[in-house]
Amino acid sequence: MLDELNILLSIAKINLSEEQKQKIISYIELLCQWNKTYNFTSVHDPKEMLIKHVLDSIIVAPYLKGRKFIDVGTGPGLPGLLLAIVLPDSHFTLLDSIGKRICFLRQVQQSLRLTNIQPIQSRVESFFPSKRFDGVISRAFASLKNMLSCCEHLVDKTTGCFYALKGVKPDHELADLPSQITLKSIFKLQIPKLEAERHLIVLKINTLFVT
Repeated sequence: MLDELNILLSIAKINLSEEQKQKIISYIELLCQWNKTYNFTSVHDPKEMLIKHVLDSIIVAPYLKGRKFIDVGTGPGLPGLLLAIVLPDSHFTLLDSIGKRICFLRQVQQSLRLTNIQPIQSRVESFFPSKRFDGVISRAFASLKNMLSCCEHLVDKTTGCFYALKGVKPDHELADLPSQITLKSIFKLQIPKLEAERHLIVLKINTLFVT
């Protein structure tokens, strides 16, 4: 699996240390083990996971601004846990309402000795951090509008951003954004060996609405 990971990273022009690569492989091994019982993902082939989960997650790392992030609806740690591996100087809160997913993330945290993640079991509307985040990341919300309405209380209103990982560019969702939200950037992402489209949508609260 290391050879396949090295090929994918080379195509994507992503440089990781050998330690980071080994942590990614260890994560995939643990995910495969737990997936047999809990079916966290419909992807079962480890090599396919490298493309559809690992590269699909870490490809957004260069676009994140700040040091403190929350991955809302993280599931088995996608993308937050993998981003924590490739961005060791940043901290990621991994939020999910399902207990078995949080148990898995805690096992990964212990096994990989990750000190920059905090798995938390909670519904997003019930979680109120002591300090707001530089970035709210999501790969799971059905629509941008839903993401914003559920997560607005989590982001630093002056400097923070919402990062939504999407497939096809969601033009209809972008047209339906609330007036207090500004579209900051849209990045078309190239995932090695993945034919499907991927986009990163970066949103920000309009400073006119910050009180």
